[in-house]
Amino acid sequence: MPTELQSRTPTATALLGYGSCALAGCFWGTGFFFGKIALTQLSVDHMVLYRFLFACLGLAPMLRPARLNRKDWTLLLVAAFLGIPLQFLIQFYGLSLTTVSHAALMVGTMPVILALGAVIFTHERLDWKGWLALAGSTTGVTLITLSGSRHPSAHGPSLTGDLLIVFSLIIALGWVLISRELMHRHPPITITTYTIFAGTIMLALWIIPTGGLPPIHGLSTNVWIACAAGGLLCTSASTFLWNWGIHRVPASRAGVFLNIEPALGSILGVEVLGDKLGPAAWLGGALILTAAIVLTTTGHVDADAILE
Repeated sequence: MPTELQSRTPTATALLGYGSCALAGCFWGTGFFFGKIALTQLSVDHMVLYRFLFACLGLAPMLRPARLNRKDWTLLLVAAFLGIPLQFLIQFYGLSLTTVSHAALMVGTMPVILALGAVIFTHERLDWKGWLALAGSTTGVTLITLSGSRHPSAHGPSLTGDLLIVFSLIIALGWVLISRELMHRHPPITITTYTIFAGTIMLALWIIPTGGLPPIHGLSTNVWIACAAGGLLCTSASTFLWNWGIHRVPASRAGVFLNIEPALGSILGVEVLGDKLGPAAWLGGALILTAAIVLTTTGHVDADAILE
């Protein structure tokens, strides 16, 4: 009997780990959906600030003393600037100009951007599958953005919005690479929590003097729920679940759950918000998701470094 229990325990732990990563992917997949709802009554600046204020509320119980030296604090502050105010303000401004489904499919390029960044900055090697995935993902982005440029409607996709999403992901690469270096020396949850808190302070220092305090009165219940969900579910809960799961399963296998985000996000956009995807966008999305799956299942992307 003890032998049987011992043999089952690793399997049960792995299943819990995969389940945790999958749930994190689902929460991330709703980020643009909730963001679009919040943008109906809030500016991009105030929506992003509310999201991270709620995220700080969710991560506050995880705050622990951080034993970082001066160099690591400097790196953390640079990562916080790139990953929070710079990335998210550009990303959600892009969302305000395009549709949830297009924005979500653009996020599917992140594993490919990470793989290319690893080749350029850490001199990792990419095999023929990786280069083929890179070409396929680039083709997919081209198809989606070109299909978006044909829809000038304020409520439809746009070339500018799609490209801003991709640009924000390139900025996120710096955040990921710096965070990965810090996580080699410090607990991931410590780095993540302090990065989000520091980034939120930076957001407030920029937004409040330039755009004023975010509105409190007059916001609908749906907008408040969307802001809270964006912070508590899509940022703090997803980060905790991903960190918990990634330490119990191989990163190369868990990485495939990152692809839930673009898939679920595009489904929500089409089925709930009524987004329209033309044939070129569907083909482009398929290429992006296929490329991401190839990279994450062959272990070329360091998936445990990705924290949203």
